[in-house]
Amino acid sequence: MNEKTFRVLEYHKIKEILKKYTKTTAAKDIIDGLQPYTNLYEIKEHLEETKEALILLTTKGAPPFEGIYDVREALLRAKKNSTLMPVELLRIGNMLKSSRNFKEYVHCKDDEEKFRVLEDIVTGIVPFKNIEDDIFRAILSEEEIADNASDTLFIIRKKLKDKSSSIKERVTSMVRTYSKYLQENLYTIRGDRYVLPVKIEYKEQVKGLVHDQSATGSTLFIEPMGLVDLNNEIKELRNKEKAEINRILKDLTLRIAGNIDVIQNNGDIVWELDFIFAKAKYANELNCVCPAVNDKGIIDLIEARHPLIDQKVVVPSNIYLGREFTSLVITGPNTGGKTVTLKTVGLIELMAMSGLMIPARDGSTVSVFNKVFADIGDEQSIEQSLSTFSSHMTNIVNIIGEADENTLALFDELGSGTDPTEGAALAMSILDNLRDRGTKIMATTHYSELKGYALKTMGVENGSVEFDVETLRPTYKLLIGVPGKSNAFEISRRLGLPEYIIGAAKDNISTESLKFEELIQNLQAKSIKAENDARYAESLKQEAEKLKGKYEEKLYKLEKVREKAMYDAQREAKDVIKAAKEEADSIVKNIRDLERLGYSSEARTKIEKERKKIKDSLDNIQDKLSKKDEPQGEALTSVKPGEEVFLPSLNQNVTVLSEVDNKGEVQVQAGIMKISVKLKDLRKGKVTAEDKKKAKMQRREAKLNMKAVSSSVDLRGMDSQEAIYTTDKYLDEAYLGGLGEVTIIHGNGTGVLKKSINDLLRSHPHVKSYRLGSYGEGGTGVTIAVLK
Repeated sequence: MNEKTFRVLEYHKIKEILKKYTKTTAAKDIIDGLQPYTNLYEIKEHLEETKEALILLTTKGAPPFEGIYDVREALLRAKKNSTLMPVELLRIGNMLKSSRNFKEYVHCKDDEEKFRVLEDIVTGIVPFKNIEDDIFRAILSEEEIADNASDTLFIIRKKLKDKSSSIKERVTSMVRTYSKYLQENLYTIRGDRYVLPVKIEYKEQVKGLVHDQSATGSTLFIEPMGLVDLNNEIKELRNKEKAEINRILKDLTLRIAGNIDVIQNNGDIVWELDFIFAKAKYANELNCVCPAVNDKGIIDLIEARHPLIDQKVVVPSNIYLGREFTSLVITGPNTGGKTVTLKTVGLIELMAMSGLMIPARDGSTVSVFNKVFADIGDEQSIEQSLSTFSSHMTNIVNIIGEADENTLALFDELGSGTDPTEGAALAMSILDNLRDRGTKIMATTHYSELKGYALKTMGVENGSVEFDVETLRPTYKLLIGVPGKSNAFEISRRLGLPEYIIGAAKDNISTESLKFEELIQNLQAKSIKAENDARYAESLKQEAEKLKGKYEEKLYKLEKVREKAMYDAQREAKDVIKAAKEEADSIVKNIRDLERLGYSSEARTKIEKERKKIKDSLDNIQDKLSKKDEPQGEALTSVKPGEEVFLPSLNQNVTVLSEVDNKGEVQVQAGIMKISVKLKDLRKGKVTAEDKKKAKMQRREAKLNMKAVSSSVDLRGMDSQEAIYTTDKYLDEAYLGGLGEVTIIHGNGTGVLKKSINDLLRSHPHVKSYRLGSYGEGGTGVTIAVLK
């Protein structure tokens, strides 16, 4: 990749923002070395890992990075057998703990969504729970070793405590004895030895060793001879304590050094995970999506936003290239957003090729390019005596020297800075040359000649940035398919220029030019409507497909649950029957035993008769359980919407919602659930007058209950999955209850819960629109949803 491209597109700013989301300097170093990948498989894998990390963030919360530090230097010292300090060992222990916890964090149960890429990454982690435990047991803090780090240390510290207690008693007694010779009635410590502050004139009265003298010279700090032995013993114990601590630290260091390669690998994985989750946090902050990736040169960005512009004010753009045309020529007024459009495409491409999710909508597509070139901005050089034109041309010469079919070239004001006629001709020649190579091109220009060039040249398309004549302001929206219309006359009229001057100006322009301008205006209006309709239709199609998949999955799970419940019930019933049979046989056997003791033959006959009754009754129950559920009722050959029919698989009446489709399926309403079933599985409902009356009463009660549905739901304290389930169920109830607007309370917090709810509302079938609450409604801690 070209370093100038990175600088012009401000790729380094994205990397600097990304660093703010990391926990370690090791991850920051990875970001410093980050470059766009040029291999399709690599890009897809790195995008997938970011997507998986984002899902984990929203479903499981923060990753286990507690207490994590960059310990690369400490591991290097351990490899050289240098004894590590307590703080270094403690940080290595935290790194090992974090790596071990990540295996559990990423691991999923059988019925949960899998995280293929991240699971592959954490597979390389080797847990060292025993080393972890030994480190945390031996080291209490960055400067404190635990008493029970070893038996020897425990004994030494116990002796130290006893000796310290003895010497304190002794020195306290001496303070009382020598009080009249002391500067103050207290003792102090010099060089880890207990001493008394003796007035200099009484130094002969207190026999001992002088350790220090006060600044004024009036006080000597003397260690009485009676304390020397005790002080020596304490000193010796402290030396032993220090030696034992060094031995413990050395032992822990050797254990790390003995597994250094594997531990370093664990660390490398944790740093990589820190980098991956930084990408995910950044994606969550910008509400990014994971794009589809191809190597065909196709770009299709839906509502793309420049990542470095404030997301509250940035205007999204729909930008596409590479299918019907490979070159896009954009015209429009200054400050209209042409340059921002180029930078948005270039920077989003670099982000996606670096494994970063992009600020756009679902369904966006990016392409893999071996090279991305950007000639944007005025880089005239006084030192090199280069004008603006010369500077641009130098860049273009370099681009032409390297561009091929796997190149994306972005040109701002192509051919500008020189004579307009020559500049336009030069621009068309450059575009032709690059198109012949298969290069994908986006170029902005002010030259009208390039509008005509784009209209008549195969593979080249016009684009323009919209201008609002009423407000005299650009809308910053990109319109593809029509060249930019000159608004000079309209703007002049709005600003008050006399009509006769505008009329005279029009007379100076050929009729063909005026017609061309009018044609552009008509084309622009039609193109905007057609594009909006097509995009809206595509989004509806995608939402419908997602909704279909969602409810098909719900139906599948429902059927599975039902089948399992029926199987469990049958098995339980069979067990009950078996137990009952055994008990009945036992009773009959006992009766026979009693019979031998004197029952008559008449009594025996009655017993056998009763026994047969029990057996027949149990056999009948077992036969019923053994039979498969067979649909009851009359089969249907046709149904119509609104008709009430019976669905045996759910053992309930359902309401038909649609005609039979070409697959022989029909959509029905079962309670609050809409499902698709085969026509052949439906049966004619057998409803008596009493049933109808009862159903009517139930519907009336249901309606009354729905009217009592609260206008708000509180999700605070829930995790993402529980909140999504609760909101989905609540929206169904609110929709059936006829509520027009509801309030969803999620709080602010980390923003994870808010994003999950917004993602749900974006595609929910009952939601017409949604917004954050305003002042007095709960602010950004609530979302207001308008129901259909």
